[in-house]
Amino acid sequence: MKTKNKISQNKKRKYFGTDGIRGRANTYPMTGETALKVGMAAGEYFTRGKHKHNVVIGKDTRLSGYLIEPSLTAGFISMGMNVFLVGPMPTPAISMLTRSMRCDVGVMISASHNSYEDNGIKLFDPNGEKLSDENELKIEALMDKNYPSNLVDSTKLGRAKRIEDAAGRYLEFVKSTFPDKFSLKNLKIVIDCANGAAYQVAPRVLWELGAEVISIGCDPDGTNINHKCGSTHPNVMAKMVKKHKADIGIALDGDADRCIICDEKGNFIHGDKIIGLITKRYLDQGTLKGNAIIGTKMTNKGLENYLNSLDLGLIRTNVGDRYVVEEMRKSGCNIGGEQSGHIILGEYGSTGDGLVASLQIIASMVEKNIKVSKLVNIFSLMPQTIESISYNNKDYKYKNSDHFIKEKIKKHEQNLGDEGRIIIRASGTENKLRIMGECKNKTLLNNTLKKLKTEIINYINE
Repeated sequence: MKTKNKISQNKKRKYFGTDGIRGRANTYPMTGETALKVGMAAGEYFTRGKHKHNVVIGKDTRLSGYLIEPSLTAGFISMGMNVFLVGPMPTPAISMLTRSMRCDVGVMISASHNSYEDNGIKLFDPNGEKLSDENELKIEALMDKNYPSNLVDSTKLGRAKRIEDAAGRYLEFVKSTFPDKFSLKNLKIVIDCANGAAYQVAPRVLWELGAEVISIGCDPDGTNINHKCGSTHPNVMAKMVKKHKADIGIALDGDADRCIICDEKGNFIHGDKIIGLITKRYLDQGTLKGNAIIGTKMTNKGLENYLNSLDLGLIRTNVGDRYVVEEMRKSGCNIGGEQSGHIILGEYGSTGDGLVASLQIIASMVEKNIKVSKLVNIFSLMPQTIESISYNNKDYKYKNSDHFIKEKIKKHEQNLGDEGRIIIRASGTENKLRIMGECKNKTLLNNTLKKLKTEIINYINE
């Protein structure tokens, strides 16, 4: 089957980026004022009908969550919405709770893998799905309105309530994704929760399924999220696997929507190999839908070739798990993801879930009764290099239509052979371009990208 190629295009947004609103806490735009406006605007946008509307709000463990949470709460209450507060919970838990509690909107306060100084706001619709570019633009327009005329009467204000059983709901949901006929008995698992949102639920899930659990990154203090732990520092987890002779290691990011996995030898497993392994498991079980999976333009060519060998396709989207989810919905596929460890399994949720994805790998290991290192050895990755180009010309804005860069990419791609390719995209927050190159010959690839980088830098800064 031929690979489909479908790259969605970003529209210009003022507040929202590729994954919600994000920035340094208490600095524009990530201020209490902005959070208040988000609550008001999202409250107005998702108020549809005369019933009492509800919103669920979760957060990770950052100090600034104490600033953002009450500001959002005030905004929603001022629009007549009831607010359910669940405290530190993974992003996929908020997606799940939005659906299961029949809320009109869900909110996650997190800056994912960033350090504690940053924070962010992610919104979910009633189906627990991240918002489209179009919906975010509509909410931005409402944020810039003059709000006094839109506030509800004092007799119609919403209420705020803490939900004590939210963690238990998510814990049981995650356990349900693991086959009933198996357990984790006799398995030793290292879990690094990045001092983040999953620090309570992730170790407990693994222990209740029967594993011997070695937990790290489970002592948040408001300032140590992602600090020398979690998915941004997975070597800590890998060393613990070797030290304790564990069967597998899992490192989550700050909001636990993605995972880094290592085998029993402490070797990291590439995200695209994890996706390939889950796909093969689904195919063998007859549960794969759409005869394809959804990746991004960064997905390794080795995975695409492997899928083609199974008569399956790869549909590529723009970078960002919400674009992957959009295409999964359109194409009827139930597996999608990014090599960074964002893996979406359609029957379990509409956002990445690091814990659920990890359990799929562990399930395969238990079913086949083999070590993880043997389990994931199913195909070879194409040599891939990802680099950044920093530039000084602040007036330069990269566009896909940039003729000079397009021609240079075309020229250098020809030198890489039939399967070689080069992808370039702009950073959303810095004066940088990201270049990804693939080629069977690693030396040729690196030399080619070095030349291309020099040409682009000279072009932008001249």
